[in-house]
Amino acid sequence: MSRIAIGSDHAGFDLKQHFVGVLQQHGHVVHDLGTHSTESCDYPPICAAVGRAVRDGDADLGIVIGGSGQGEQLAANKVHGVRAALCNDLYTARMARQHNDANVLSIGGRVVGTGLAEEILAVFLATAFEGGRHARRVEQLMQIERDEAASDHEAANDHEAANDHEHDQPEH
Repeated sequence: MSRIAIGSDHAGFDLKQHFVGVLQQHGHVVHDLGTHSTESCDYPPICAAVGRAVRDGDADLGIVIGGSGQGEQLAANKVHGVRAALCNDLYTARMARQHNDANVLSIGGRVVGTGLAEEILAVFLATAFEGGRHARRVEQLMQIERDEAASDHEAANDHEAANDHEHDQPEH
């Protein structure tokens, strides 16, 4: 079965705990990256950790859960190589995997009930990437990511060079 990294904020904690049990029951290896209570917490570091686990090959897929799932999706997508999809219905879960090769499921624990959430999870895990014309589009997405990373690197180098140059100026 799959290795799955999972994380949530306080609003998604109960659903995360439920998913951990369901996943383990189905033979998946689960890496629970937090949070570990319903005490208020910030989701970005947790969702980034899930994304990094997927990117680094420590997990095959990731799951991030919050109140709406929106912020969690955004945070996971900041990790290069992550394609997190917010799926609060079955169609989106299927299309996220089939057409977009999503590798992180984001879901809103305050949006969907436990039964529907389990169905979304099952569809996300069972759906394979279709490839074909969709592979070309996913590659285009990844190229945008690479271009942006290169642009960020160039901007940082330009900024660093400008700062170095300022220090080289004689004082008046």
